Amino acid sequence: MSVSLVLIIVMAVLFACGVYAMLERSLTRVLIGFLLLGNAANLLLLIVAGQPGIAPFFGAGPTDEMTDPLPQALTLTAIVITFAVSAFLLALIYRSWQLGQADTVEDDAEDVAVRGRGAEEAMDEETEIEDTDDDATTDFVGVDTSPIVVLQSRDVSGIRDDAPVDKPVRPNPPKRGDDE
Repeated sequence: MSVSLVLIIVMAVLFACGVYAMLERSLTRVLIGFLLLGNAANLLLLIVAGQPGIAPFFGAGPTDEMTDPLPQALTLTAIVITFAVSAFLLALIYRSWQLGQADTVEDDAEDVAVRGRGAEEAMDEETEIEDTDDDATTDFVGVDTSPIVVLQSRDVSGIRDDAPVDKPVRPNPPKRGDDE
């Protein structure tokens, strides 16, 4: 059994419609586009799986007749990821609707200003930023202003160093006078 051309065409249409819908400014259409892309990815994995066979269980039959379990696992993973991102997008849409009574993403003043600038101005600004960054140092080794400081009990009296360690604990040997 070969892969049906109809499946390939449907997958391509789903990918195209999903990308087109994700390019809209409406968050609801972005969600619909993401769901279409998720379904197209699942269909792609179904196509890649090849010919159906027997279930891939130990002792179910010869291994050359078994279906490859990797596309099945990838499909389940894609379904879970699509569900999680869809739930996140639904929460964003709901919050956007609560705040602005609309689900469209609008340009703010800074976006309009950046779009209005020419390419030359943007390149000059990037060069200025790079020149000022050359003076800054990012090496904090041996400096008191290091962003990460490991505190121990000898530094602060309120810290207890009773975390488990990998060293074996030796029982205390009995003292000579305790045997009696």
